[in-house]
Amino acid sequence: MSEVMQTIQEAREELSRKRVAELLDSLIQTDRYVGEVISLSYDEAIIQVHDHYRHVVGGLPAQCFLIATRKWPGPNCDWDDEDACVILLRVQGPAALPHDAEAFRIRAEAAQNLSEQHGYWDRDQLDLHTRNLLSFAGLKCRVLGTFYVDRQEDGTLVRRFGADISNYYAAYALKVYKPSGKALEIIANYRDPDRLADHPLKNERVEIGRVRYASTDRKGHGVDTVRISIAPTDLLRQKTALFGMTRTGKSNTTKIIAKTLFELRYRNPEHGRIGQLIFDYNGEYANENVQDRGALKNVWRLHSAGVPHDVVTYGTEPHPNDPDRRLMKVNFYLNEMLPLGKRLIDDLLANEKVRYVEAFRRVSVDAPLEGADQSTITRHRRRCLAYRALLSKAGFEPPEIFKYPRGERLFNRELIEAMRNSKHTQAHQFADAAQVLERVSAGQRMSWDQLAHALAVLYSFITMSDTGYEEFNRQYMSQSSSGSSWADEDFLGIIGMLAQRNGPVLVKRALNQHTSTVNRDFADMICEDLHKGRLVIVDQSLGNTELNRLNADRVMEHIFRTHQRVFSGGQIPPDIIVYVEEAHNLLPSGTDFDPDDSRSIWPRVAKEGAKLHIGLVYATQEVSSIHRSVLKNTANWFIGHLNNTDETRELVKFYDFADYQSSILRGQDPGFIRVKTLSNPYVVPAQIDRFYVETVSTAAKETGGGADSVQEAERSES
Repeated sequence: MSEVMQTIQEAREELSRKRVAELLDSLIQTDRYVGEVISLSYDEAIIQVHDHYRHVVGGLPAQCFLIATRKWPGPNCDWDDEDACVILLRVQGPAALPHDAEAFRIRAEAAQNLSEQHGYWDRDQLDLHTRNLLSFAGLKCRVLGTFYVDRQEDGTLVRRFGADISNYYAAYALKVYKPSGKALEIIANYRDPDRLADHPLKNERVEIGRVRYASTDRKGHGVDTVRISIAPTDLLRQKTALFGMTRTGKSNTTKIIAKTLFELRYRNPEHGRIGQLIFDYNGEYANENVQDRGALKNVWRLHSAGVPHDVVTYGTEPHPNDPDRRLMKVNFYLNEMLPLGKRLIDDLLANEKVRYVEAFRRVSVDAPLEGADQSTITRHRRRCLAYRALLSKAGFEPPEIFKYPRGERLFNRELIEAMRNSKHTQAHQFADAAQVLERVSAGQRMSWDQLAHALAVLYSFITMSDTGYEEFNRQYMSQSSSGSSWADEDFLGIIGMLAQRNGPVLVKRALNQHTSTVNRDFADMICEDLHKGRLVIVDQSLGNTELNRLNADRVMEHIFRTHQRVFSGGQIPPDIIVYVEEAHNLLPSGTDFDPDDSRSIWPRVAKEGAKLHIGLVYATQEVSSIHRSVLKNTANWFIGHLNNTDETRELVKFYDFADYQSSILRGQDPGFIRVKTLSNPYVVPAQIDRFYVETVSTAAKETGGGADSVQEAERSES
């Protein structure tokens, strides 16, 4: 019996060793040998390499990945053996070796002794033995961590990565290899399973580019063909930063991310419809331009199952090449949009410190609560009538339903008689106004201009002395159950604005936000589109800059409040991602941004968006333009070229970007991006695919295939 058990145990151990070999040997490529580790610590390794092996593997550029291990391929160790691991290194620069001074002297003397102008001192002045000794050099490497084998609770062996090394020995030889092909693909695309969100899309990956180590982008040797993917769930409910100078691929990266996430709907129809909202500051996503072959708005054309209504464009102004664009305007007259329009006007008048403007801004036209008494309802209707008269006076075209004022039973008979019987010097004007108000109250058709003039006169009747209003008001208050004045503060605030010559002129500032043709708030429409999983592009390149900013604030406010209500109601809001292009134009600057400022929606989105399932992707040129509290809570980073050390000093505070400081300053190549995502434990240098959109039929025709050929055509283009 013991022999049987021993045989079973040996078989289990053999299977375990084979599984360890399967997990680790894919990282170890013996034909990619480059040298030996001669010094190792917890953070740094010094390796000795030879020029011959450098040449064989295609060179060792700065920031390239290397692996160091004592394990030899094959089932030769168990999962818990100390040698069952692979240390991941990143090349940082040269390191001194003991013979460097002597080697330097020999090189210098050989160069001095060179007699022929066209000769080479290494070939013509050195013997083979000396050349071999001079070919050794040292490299300093960052220790990124360890690939090892771990046993799960069910006994399954899996490959894991730890962001350090658990031990090292001073006299312990480790072989060093430069990974390429499949091994490099495993390294570049490793995802920590503990960092992946618990989401139906957790196993999905989307390709965004290829591995690229240096600005000198030499092809071959199994590096440039290695594709890089990201996990879509890394972007959900997280903050993502894209930094880089203009024309270095920042916007292209945004488009590639948005495009790949959009295409998830075709691979995973049940869970892959993620709503995406792009605030397009320069109009390059919503419109065709000379940079791209097609605009992002046409991304639906890439798939045979694509439908145009999956992408919706909005803007404050129409565009001749976008007839289906939805205008971000408000019908200021409609009951549903009355409070919204009033808030827009209030925002535009925020800096006006005149007393009558401040009184107007305090007015509320919100509908009374359900169950309000008749007096409250009547006062609300009277305010709304006066507010619409002010809009008409300011030049806001009324929709057909409000072509004429509707104010039945809003001006009582006693007020009309008081105005007619006034003994004031303006009694004639009071009487004319009384006639207009009487007709409006009786339901007769009058023009908005007539009503506006009558209300302005009514304001004089109420506020001037000895007009007869005070006596009327005393009698009214004595008979009123609430004891309130006939004209409340809100009503006076509106007609006071109407009575001032400059009042309607100030209100006219919001005229370009009005249209009489819509019957629904565009912020609500955008939110609904996002919840249906659509790609929404808001073109901010046309129209007033301040108006575009206010519209963006209001859209985000509406989305935030909607998700907040869903969350507070015990339900889960749908996942959406918001892209802020040229983020310094919308997000408060680094010096002005108060994360606890409840008056601005952006700090709240940055602070609370994750729990409300709102992901934020912000792109700008300067790291310092984003507040540190946002940077500290940013999970995903895409870094292009930055041209000054002030910005790189801010950047190197995060993750392992310090290794790339020199490369970021020097490499100005478009699309050369350093990528760090939530589930990826280390930065990976990448060349992001070039964005373009062509129809399925065109791309397939060019490559001689179908939908798969479209993807091949795109890879070839990049």
